[in-house]
Amino acid sequence: MAEPNRRLAAVGGRADRVAYDEGLRSFMLSVYNYMAAGVALTGVAAYGLYAYAASSPAVFQAVFHGPLAMVLMLAPLGYGLYLIFRMDAMSVTGARNGFFLYAVLVGLMLSFVFVAYTHQSVERVFFISAAMFGATSLWGYTTNRDLTSFGSFLFMGLIGVIIAGLVNLFFQSSALQFALSVMGVLIFTGLTAYDTQKLKNVYETHSGDGTALGRSAVRGALSLYLDFINLFLYMLRLLGDRRS
Repeated sequence: MAEPNRRLAAVGGRADRVAYDEGLRSFMLSVYNYMAAGVALTGVAAYGLYAYAASSPAVFQAVFHGPLAMVLMLAPLGYGLYLIFRMDAMSVTGARNGFFLYAVLVGLMLSFVFVAYTHQSVERVFFISAAMFGATSLWGYTTNRDLTSFGSFLFMGLIGVIIAGLVNLFFQSSALQFALSVMGVLIFTGLTAYDTQKLKNVYETHSGDGTALGRSAVRGALSLYLDFINLFLYMLRLLGDRRS
């Protein structure tokens, strides 16, 4: 990465380099802590709603097959867009709480996962996805290769997957669905590395501004959270065991 290397070269003596490295580690740790808390909230909300609905056939019907199901699907999309566009104007605390609320809304939406797939396969795929995410994020953090152009390519691939997925709603091709799932796994694995490396640039840009750095940590957690959730969902389509 040319830009980070220039920044590091500008850092003064050994004490300055140590302070820089410690600051970067602290920033990344806060990002991962926020992201992990978000994933935990999503899991609790998803299973909690499913368990509550499963306790009563009437509630199950209302939650997963009634008008409420559409609300659960659309609420995370609407609030997520609001959060993305408003985060820069929020306080650090407001941005953090907004992210956690979004994670809960996504969890309520993902309660449908427990309806469609067996609990054992959901757990298995979750741990596989977590291992893939961790390894890829570590590579993105440690590699010296500049992933900027790689990120642009991945974003174009993501747009293609979304469009093809919408088209497949009409054709219902299992072969195309499999291909899209494989592409989705590859894209979000790559985006995990790209977004992790991008966070190092963010730290270098805002290291002198505590408020901006705090918001950037939340925004970075949101990016990695979305990478992980989407990676998990595409892996679930490939490896999950559907209920009969």
